[in-house]
Amino acid sequence: MDDDPRTSGPGRLLVAVYAIFALAACSRAIVQLATKFSDAPVAYLLSLVSGVVYLIATLALARPGATWRRVALFTCSFELLGVIAVGIFSVADSGDFPDQTVWSNFGQGYGYIPLILPMIGLYWLRRTRETANQGI
Repeated sequence: MDDDPRTSGPGRLLVAVYAIFALAACSRAIVQLATKFSDAPVAYLLSLVSGVVYLIATLALARPGATWRRVALFTCSFELLGVIAVGIFSVADSGDFPDQTVWSNFGQGYGYIPLILPMIGLYWLRRTRETANQGI
């Protein structure tokens, strides 16, 4: 299935954005965990989780096939739920988040892209599923 519509055109841009976020979130979290873990362990661990989610989503969106589509659907859904949950908790009780995470305040520190990105990913997966089904 080399001509999977999910992995071409705008899908490549989506994969690039996810890759940038994976690199940024993982790098930041690793430095924070190594240098100041005791300052905000929950926040830094959540940033690492978000980075790993972005990494898996990058791989899943870049690979053709039904299995990778399901992995992408799961990771984008998990990401959206994570951004919403962490966003609500960080707004409701900022004391639990003495330092920002990628998903704090619904991704405010990253221009709300963490909130918008999974929605775009889920839309892209739905759109390319319909395109792939039309070709059958």
